[in-house]
Amino acid sequence: MTLVPYTAGEKPSLVASLQRHREVVLWKLEDLDDEQLRRPVVGSGTTLLGTAKHLASVEYRWFCSAFGRPSDEIPAEAVAEDPQAHWRIHPWETTEGVLAYYERARTAADEALRELKVSERGTTPDGAVVTLRWALLHVIEETARHAGHLDVLRELVDGRTGDHRPAPSAAS
Repeated sequence: MTLVPYTAGEKPSLVASLQRHREVVLWKLEDLDDEQLRRPVVGSGTTLLGTAKHLASVEYRWFCSAFGRPSDEIPAEAVAEDPQAHWRIHPWETTEGVLAYYERARTAADEALRELKVSERGTTPDGAVVTLRWALLHVIEETARHAGHLDVLRELVDGRTGDHRPAPSAAS
């Protein structure tokens, strides 16, 4: 489990925080079958797999699109037509495909995070100027918020709870 260093600089601390929450997201998706990952267990219809799809698009948007880098975020036109497009898992989308999409998004985001300074400026789809610092804070907030949602969804699916993967025991 990634720990946020107590005395590191700004960027390493922010990146470690993001990685820590990403690890929770991935842990919440582990050891479930396709039906469990797609099962809506709350009134909004939110699913574990749909949350991963949403988070992938978020990372592409804020770390790639906003900074003029190649992106595979869910297109704004698709969201305008269907506000749930970035959450919805279509029958033709495979679990493996959605999880690979999230992995590709994290990889693209990590590349941007390595190459850009926190003071670097990007542009949102509506034309607002943001720094990488702001984007990092926003995506950390978004990922942490949805990791909490995933915790509830996972508990409703199979009863497993916890905010982070348990550390291996000394007896293991």
